[in-house]
Amino acid sequence: MNLPNIVTRDEWLEARKALLAKEKEFDHERDRLTEARRKLPMVQVEKEYIFDGPQGAVPLRDLFDGRRQLIAYHMMFDPAGTTACKHCSCVMDNIAGGLVHLTARDTSFAAISRAPIAKIEAFKTRMQWAFPWVSSFKNHFNYDYHVTLDPDRGSTVYNYKIFDYRGELPGLSVFFRDDNELIFHSYSTYFRGLDMLLPMYHLLDRTPLGRQETKGNSMHGGENSWIRYHDAYGVEGNSPCCSD
Repeated sequence: MNLPNIVTRDEWLEARKALLAKEKEFDHERDRLTEARRKLPMVQVEKEYIFDGPQGAVPLRDLFDGRRQLIAYHMMFDPAGTTACKHCSCVMDNIAGGLVHLTARDTSFAAISRAPIAKIEAFKTRMQWAFPWVSSFKNHFNYDYHVTLDPDRGSTVYNYKIFDYRGELPGLSVFFRDDNELIFHSYSTYFRGLDMLLPMYHLLDRTPLGRQETKGNSMHGGENSWIRYHDAYGVEGNSPCCSD
């Protein structure tokens, strides 16, 4: 990787101001995209999804915890495994500390995985996380929101196109609850769309070395296979893959 040129302070300032103009242009375009995202139409959720929580059955409505909005992170955790995906775990490490502030904006958060609740609770304890996390093992939620692919069950679409894969994949979905207690699905994003949830990457993007990954970053292995569980960096022989 080629490092930046070494210049004088005045030359640096000139280059920085030129880049600032591009950053401002990007900020304005991002504002327009954000506004368009907020105006995306919603569709009513007609199924009654019941999840398993640490205290028993949890309807989708209860995940709102009395608030109007719910952000659900589709956490990759294969029912046959003992740990969630390292990359999904990295996402949660990046955002878990800030979730408390969502409640001030009438918004709740929950993670949802297909692994049984006992495995979820054990791994959640290991990671020292406090956010709500429920199991969708007994319902069709993961298939309906295209984060578990299984051609035998007619689930073959990921990120809005046919995807040749079988198993768990990451995503994020947003739901809205109106005054009549009706629930609506307003937004879902997958794969590279989850990049914005990773402040660590956006900090690295501001450094000369950047992310230190080759182009074509993947949320599921590939160039970001260096990622580990936060308690496993420096542990010899730690696998870079997802669930055990």
